[in-house]
Amino acid sequence: MNYKDNLNLDKLPAHVAIIMDGNGRWAKQKGFLRASGHKEGTKAVRDTVEGCAEIGVKNLTLYAFSTENWNRPKLEVDTLMKLLVSSLKKEIKTLQDNDIRLHCIGNISNLPKKAKKELLDVIEKTSSNTRMTLTLALSYGSREEITSCFKQIAEKISNRELSIDAVDESVINEHLYTQNLPDVDLLIRTSGEQRISNFLLWQIAYAELYFTKILWPDYRREDLFEAIYNYQNRERRFGKTSEQLS
Repeated sequence: MNYKDNLNLDKLPAHVAIIMDGNGRWAKQKGFLRASGHKEGTKAVRDTVEGCAEIGVKNLTLYAFSTENWNRPKLEVDTLMKLLVSSLKKEIKTLQDNDIRLHCIGNISNLPKKAKKELLDVIEKTSSNTRMTLTLALSYGSREEITSCFKQIAEKISNRELSIDAVDESVINEHLYTQNLPDVDLLIRTSGEQRISNFLLWQIAYAELYFTKILWPDYRREDLFEAIYNYQNRERRFGKTSEQLS
């Protein structure tokens, strides 16, 4: 089935988020080092990003490196950081050619200086692009984000800049890393694992969850189109009944 041709382009998810899982297992299955899986995974990133731009998805967020990933072996972390720098340098042309703005969420103060510098440079160079926003979740953890959010709000209440009664969902949204992004409509996880792994816990409250057994290095835009087709054929009720929606 050609999923792209069967998509309703007027009902695309406004925000797609992807947990890119399976690089290590892909490499292990082929007898390669884990670094080879991460390197191959960059091809999946490029094709998925271009696929989103092709059909008109406005926001794509990729879980690139979690706060927990710092606990991995130093060699693997160093390899991932070097790969981040080389990928940013290589992919800036793809971003510019497709009019894509790069954004980042997470505690990037933990990134190595070279990686942080390259990241901020690409963010600056693509800041005027308007076709799509690509957000990288780097050194990101949702619980850390929510904790930071509550601390900011508590400080404002303590300083009498904000009243307790004024705190609602919109105020919380304004203090999250994703303050300029809509809530996630579709969350995709590759590799067959079926968990959220501390990713956008607040933002996926009403997201449709889609799990595929495809390992991330093998993921391509056709797989993305299939996930979106599946999403478009679900009934999103947001707490209401089917009768109320009709």
